[in-house]
Amino acid sequence: MQFGRLITAMVTPFNGNGEIDWEAAGRLVDYLIDAQKSDSLVVSGTTGESPTLTDGEKEALFRFVVERAAGRARVIAGTGSNDTAHSIHLTRIAEQAGVDGVLLVVPYYNRPTQEGIYHHFKAIAESTKLPVVLYNVPSRTVASMTAETTLRLAQIENIVATKECASLEQVSQIIAGAPDGFLVYSGDDSVTLPVLAIGGHGIVSVASHVIGDRMKAMIEAYLDGRVQEAAALHTECFPVFKGLFELPNPVLVKAALGLVGQPVGGVRLPLVAANEAEVDTLRKLLP
Repeated sequence: MQFGRLITAMVTPFNGNGEIDWEAAGRLVDYLIDAQKSDSLVVSGTTGESPTLTDGEKEALFRFVVERAAGRARVIAGTGSNDTAHSIHLTRIAEQAGVDGVLLVVPYYNRPTQEGIYHHFKAIAESTKLPVVLYNVPSRTVASMTAETTLRLAQIENIVATKECASLEQVSQIIAGAPDGFLVYSGDDSVTLPVLAIGGHGIVSVASHVIGDRMKAMIEAYLDGRVQEAAALHTECFPVFKGLFELPNPVLVKAALGLVGQPVGGVRLPLVAANEAEVDTLRKLLP
């Protein structure tokens, strides 16, 4: 399964009552694929506010996005949690909904050992025929999956990639030891180009909601050997990469979508919307 170079971790649009806004969700899927050049979409990941979505909402989102994308982009379901049995349950729901793969985050809060992390992911992978993308994001999970554990998991047939948010050093270690066909994606927009330069495959992005076309151009320029052009595009995009994370994600990317004519509503508590001054600062960063 090829998920492409530019994967967008899609926000979940809400209406004024805090319910999923299906009309806005449909527009957003089209916009991300057609205008922002996304190769794949992650549904119900962190950027999609997965902690505050019910299982029923997640299943409905999986089915909706698969139908709306209609083969124009791959759909990856965020089915990870800190409960292995619940992650297996969500993964089976996602498989029945017709998604193309699942994204599984390192278990958070209960602070498993590396052996626990390994067996968590192994159990989920063995429960499904879907391709599995691992997700290591120590800033959110506290527990961090080591390069050694990642490479051990990469030996499992349907674990095909990782989204890595640890250091470039760890990304380098994974790339150096990975079996053929195992792909490494950056989980940090700001190091997309450096990760490509050391052999990474692409990016699972937040900024691609609003500058995906520029990011795709940067990736293609680098792959075509136009390194100076890629570097110039990186410099152009960098303020947006950093600015979108001045508040907890996805607060500012949702605000940014409103500013570019793709309103997706607010966020669910315990997140709160950006204030007027924060939105004004963001407005100045957008192209």
